[in-house]
Amino acid sequence: MATPVPGPAKSTRGFATDLGFRLGTGVFAAFLVLIVVAIGFELTRQSMLSLHKFGLSFWRTEVWDPVAGEFGALPFIWGTLYSSILALIISTPIALGIAVFISELCPDRLKQPLVFLTELLAAIPSIVYGLWGIFVLVPTVRLVETSLPAALRQLPLFSGPPVGVGMLAAALILAVMIVPFSSSVAREVLKSVPAAQREGAYALGATRFEAIRAALFYARTGIVGAVMLGFGRALGETMAVTMVIGSTPKVSLSLFAPQDTMAGVLASQFTEADTELYLSALVEIGLVLFIITLIVNSLSRVLIWSMAGGAQGSKVAGADEPAEVAA
Repeated sequence: MATPVPGPAKSTRGFATDLGFRLGTGVFAAFLVLIVVAIGFELTRQSMLSLHKFGLSFWRTEVWDPVAGEFGALPFIWGTLYSSILALIISTPIALGIAVFISELCPDRLKQPLVFLTELLAAIPSIVYGLWGIFVLVPTVRLVETSLPAALRQLPLFSGPPVGVGMLAAALILAVMIVPFSSSVAREVLKSVPAAQREGAYALGATRFEAIRAALFYARTGIVGAVMLGFGRALGETMAVTMVIGSTPKVSLSLFAPQDTMAGVLASQFTEADTELYLSALVEIGLVLFIITLIVNSLSRVLIWSMAGGAQGSKVAGADEPAEVAA
């Protein structure tokens, strides 16, 4: 007896199921886009009064005077970018060192406890970090500042009142907070590097350091993504930074001068806004932070794409080399 051949009905049913799956997952992806657009629209709508009054000068004005009705976001933009970049400079070597040690050098009996402690740091609430910063970090920064030579404290980078709260304290606490995020992602990226990369390096006579460097080069795209994830985390941090930065709307190069961030001014002054213009200016600061976050994430994505494209190009070139040699 001949085996029945599946008819077109079964093929049509499979196509309908595949189409329904595509549409269902596409709806969830579109929903995320709608959320981002809705956030931008609402922030723009609520800040229209400030947008009409100050225009683009809001971005470059240093005066923040709620009593006089004069508002400028430059001190908060400066404080946000300055503290986040300093935190990134401090945390990146530490995060990469943790990731390399756990994935490449750590004994097996210590690996799981270190992974647990690293992930535990990421779970600590920011308010707890802020309390730790007030009782431990601020006195330490004050001690460091007062121990500097008087000639060094005259320089713009190290000038400021010896109170401990300021840009350096904020950058240090941000660095501690973003290390777990960057190191965890970098560790997982290094774990995904094929063993053939390390074995090939050892076969060519490389030392252990050189083999690890080869693995880092292979995983450079993911490592950059891990670093940028930490940078995005630093841009939006609120409570811990607000507690140690000094909350002073001032543009200063000094590491010890009290300053402020966009997230910090929103957290500390939003409930104090007693006029429509004041409230609109605060919402516009939220809009500025939203735009800066989008710009940073877009630039990081372009960087990752360019690095991934370069890696693909080098692989293709490497694959063509034997043929050229043979020719």
